[in-house]
Amino acid sequence: MRSPLLAAAPLLALATPACAQSPSTPAPATTDADPALWVVKDDDTTIYLFGTIHVLKPGLSWFDEAVKTAFDRSQTLVLEMVEPDAATQQKVVAAKAFDAAPATPLTQRLNPKYRTTFTQVMAKTGLPATMYEKMRPWFAAVSLTALPVQELGYVPANGPEAVLTQAAKAQGKAVRGLETFEGQLSIFDGLSDAAQVKLLESTLDELPTAGPTMTKMVADWSRGDPDALATDMNDTLKESPEVARALLTDRNKRWAGWIAERMKTPGTVFVAVGAGHLAGPESVQAMLGAYKLKAVRVRY
Repeated sequence: MRSPLLAAAPLLALATPACAQSPSTPAPATTDADPALWVVKDDDTTIYLFGTIHVLKPGLSWFDEAVKTAFDRSQTLVLEMVEPDAATQQKVVAAKAFDAAPATPLTQRLNPKYRTTFTQVMAKTGLPATMYEKMRPWFAAVSLTALPVQELGYVPANGPEAVLTQAAKAQGKAVRGLETFEGQLSIFDGLSDAAQVKLLESTLDELPTAGPTMTKMVADWSRGDPDALATDMNDTLKESPEVARALLTDRNKRWAGWIAERMKTPGTVFVAVGAGHLAGPESVQAMLGAYKLKAVRVRY
């Protein structure tokens, strides 16, 4: 099984004890990117749907053309989550992501063939074994997925969420979240123990190819190819229905419901969520059909 975290986990964009991040200043853009954008509208309400890649390298020009126009027309920016302050993050992570007194150390919960690799990779984080042995499997998977991505230069400061949030604040727009930080961690923490361990083991399997996988996803995103992104998502999620439901399908249903409710209030909203949620047969757009709403691709 391939790990779905590169495609579906917004937590990759956050600093955690296992994957602390350094500040980054986006470099001048050098490569044009035209990621997909949709719009849902009626007589007095317009909601734009923009798919993001949570972490990016510097040098992509995406916040322009139709995306910038749609954003500028909007009064509100809606993200998957509004990142809380560091103290709040640490408090929630301590409560959700660690077991203070685990019955069995995390390494021993893995299939023996993964144990050496796990300890070797975790050593790169600088964390002592006394800490990572207390990690819940899902959090170890998220932390390890973030490592090679950051080493390759993908950072949140260059990601759309950071850029859009900064622009929204500069323009005095309201910024809202579809979920909370604690709520997102609870999604992972709610997975069965077997699913969490399998997620960690599949993440260890995929670490050597994380770079090429991320490169392909960013290329698909940059040329506005949701079908290719859907294939990536299907490949990563098809062998774990529980993880697929938790990370993708159930959230898409909730977000479609939110959009349907928001359509009752006049105004213009720019919704930016992970591109994987706007791709494939169980995308947010597909879920909108239950509310007799249609998302139309904005061509540019």
